[in-house]
Amino acid sequence: MEEQIYFYYTNDLHSNFDNWSQVSYFLKQAKHRCQAAGDSCWTVDIGDHMDRVHPIAEAFKGKANVALLNEAGYDIATIGNNEGITISHDELVALYEEARFTIVCANLHSKEGEAPDWLQSYTLVTSEHGVKIAVVGLTAPFNAYYELLGWYASPPYEQLEKILGTIKRQADVIILLSHLGYSEDCEIARRFPGIDVIIGGHTHHLLRNGELVNHTLLSAAGKHCHYIGEVILTWDHNQGRLKQKQAYATNITHLPKDLDTDNLLTAYQERAERILAKPVAQLSSPLEVNWRKVTPILQALTDALKRQTNADCAMLNAGVLLESLPEGTVTYGDIHRICPHPINTCVVELTGSELLEAIRSSLTEEFIEFELKGFGFRGKMIGRMAFSGLTLQMEELKDRALFVKQAFQNDGIPLQPDRIYTLATADTFTFGRLIPEIARSEVKNYYLPEFLRDILAQTLQSM
Repeated sequence: MEEQIYFYYTNDLHSNFDNWSQVSYFLKQAKHRCQAAGDSCWTVDIGDHMDRVHPIAEAFKGKANVALLNEAGYDIATIGNNEGITISHDELVALYEEARFTIVCANLHSKEGEAPDWLQSYTLVTSEHGVKIAVVGLTAPFNAYYELLGWYASPPYEQLEKILGTIKRQADVIILLSHLGYSEDCEIARRFPGIDVIIGGHTHHLLRNGELVNHTLLSAAGKHCHYIGEVILTWDHNQGRLKQKQAYATNITHLPKDLDTDNLLTAYQERAERILAKPVAQLSSPLEVNWRKVTPILQALTDALKRQTNADCAMLNAGVLLESLPEGTVTYGDIHRICPHPINTCVVELTGSELLEAIRSSLTEEFIEFELKGFGFRGKMIGRMAFSGLTLQMEELKDRALFVKQAFQNDGIPLQPDRIYTLATADTFTFGRLIPEIARSEVKNYYLPEFLRDILAQTLQSM
């Protein structure tokens, strides 16, 4: 006898709810179809369902996301970095208190007392005809953030080595929910051949028909739930083995909306607007935002980063502010709208020559106009850089481009090439190759849990 077993999944929604009603419709229909046919099926989420860029996620600190997963009938989920490092320790402990699904994350550990009751390394589920399936979760070990919030994310390979032996003795099939990214998934498939399926996320890759790496099936469904993933396992009961495994990603944007889900989203949106309507500041005149200029509000926010950290200097890009603010009452909803990014302050150490090069590269037209995606940035383009604690000496070149000849501290002393300076900036620039000098810094001190918008609120209150 052969038995087909189904897993349906989502990954990296990032609180982009435009397609969520269609997701719910698809999943409810799929479960109904499987139940009617007598087939086993489970629905799982691979993390980053929450992203505080959306007012609903911001107002409810992710609890509305959990309610939406409950309503759609999810069975299992793992944790992404947006669940793990964008809310406080206590908020994460409370996040899944009302979850009607199982949360698996084998490499997340609390440093503040016992782990929450909902946190499990893995779970075992059994098909209609007795096939035992272990579902394990892993999340990206961003410990520079996690440890400041009272958590520790152990290295994924090390954690798998610890638990896989026990799991293999309990399960016929092993499925990994991986919020680690495509390259890490490939490496796990090479190192741990006992894992049958890896359902991935984090790097927003789309594998329309799955991919085999060392006999492990990899699957992923992009981002924002334009696609829903499906894994189909065929178990041969006569031979007692997994005969076939398939993976697909299906575009669901054309499907009808689930009305119950749509009504729930509408209700949460209305409640979120009321919660975020709390007044924060009163402006006696409008505050302009211009991505190509250092406006007073951008300068004030950059100065606030320097004060927050007591760094030697600070730099911040205009693109983090999305809209101007009119005269009158400013609410927290206004602040969230114009600064929606999950960005924290970071202080790095640079030599004077490295700092000067970082300043120069940040003022090029190519850098200012760069349309950045990811790294916590939720805007359109990087924009003009503002500085605090520094005065720049500019020189006009033959092509009329401006060149930073030298930079001075506020005491008039030029940057010394070999001296170490502390620079406060957005943590965006500590990742990737946007400003290599900052990304390469061996000292990076992050300031959590406050986001840039929390500092913006304080700045507006003092203006």
